[in-house]
Amino acid sequence: MKSTGLLTGAVASVPVLSLGLMFALVLQPAGAEPASAVCAPAVSAAFGGNAAVEGYSAEQLKNAAAIINAGDKLNLQVKGQMISVMVALGESGLRVLNHGDSPGLDSRGLFQQRDNGAWGSYADRMDPTISATNFIKELQKVEGWELLEPTLAGNKVQRNADPYHYQKYWPEAVKLVQALSDGKFSLEGSDCAIPGNTGAGDDYPWKDSPIWMQAGAGAAAASPLGMFYRECVDFALWRVNQQMGSSSAPFKFLNGNFRPDGQKLGSALTWKAGWDAKGWPTGSVPRVGAVVWYAPGAGGADPTFGHVAVVKEVRDDGTYVEEGYNGNPPPDDHNYYTRTVSSDVPSAFLYLPTQEEKA
Repeated sequence: MKSTGLLTGAVASVPVLSLGLMFALVLQPAGAEPASAVCAPAVSAAFGGNAAVEGYSAEQLKNAAAIINAGDKLNLQVKGQMISVMVALGESGLRVLNHGDSPGLDSRGLFQQRDNGAWGSYADRMDPTISATNFIKELQKVEGWELLEPTLAGNKVQRNADPYHYQKYWPEAVKLVQALSDGKFSLEGSDCAIPGNTGAGDDYPWKDSPIWMQAGAGAAAASPLGMFYRECVDFALWRVNQQMGSSSAPFKFLNGNFRPDGQKLGSALTWKAGWDAKGWPTGSVPRVGAVVWYAPGAGGADPTFGHVAVVKEVRDDGTYVEEGYNGNPPPDDHNYYTRTVSSDVPSAFLYLPTQEEKA
């Protein structure tokens, strides 16, 4: 892991950094992840008796289509349609249940809506279209739901005990909406699905640019974000911009304007201080899309500059999948990498204002 990530205009004579490669914390290679869906207008679903999606019955597909079409009528962008399907998967498995559970004996239907007057009559809660419409109307009232991690957006409506309950259902929701949709939308280069655009893989736009050691002048090696091309910090700041809705120039968050005190965000060494100066949250629990911060020397990181990466996936066994740039030894340095890491190895996780640490 090399982590120069120095400032715009830094001269090319900066010495090459030699880092430990964190072999001790690499547990296993990360598998390929399905791409996340782009922020796109609402789509509608076409369901017929011959429609098939592996692993789902005709009843489940019909209910998913009803949810998608309810969103279409309310002009809900496709991300919201996927969130709605995800919640129904997590609550009922896309089945209209005529029973509740221990936390809510009066819960009914696709979304397990309570008999408290907020979700209409019993007939309304048992009707896929009406129950979905009522869920979506509440989702649309959540301020900034588009920028929230999907499971957190769903939890803002459902208010269940575990805000991350729905997280594991997101890939299936993406698959179902794509399969049933009669509209066409790309699943590559997502700007606003899971924070950090974690499903897109190596979508870094400057992957072929010369690194600072190869450029004729320091300025030529600086990306539009103000960091050196293909450094860990440039990739991480690219992900921050993406999940905050800024995926093309002019970018919202730059090395020179990130901190409100006028100082540069700088190399990996100063990112935790930069987060603190900005008033953004930090914590010890990995969240999808959060920046992973290694203090100098932590987990084998460079003893001078440290390292930053991004959480790609959180697993149930206490590990997470990390993605980043410049985390492998030559000749594969300054390229994209993924690896599985124990959650207690990094120094901190740096969250965006739309993320929350699970208690």
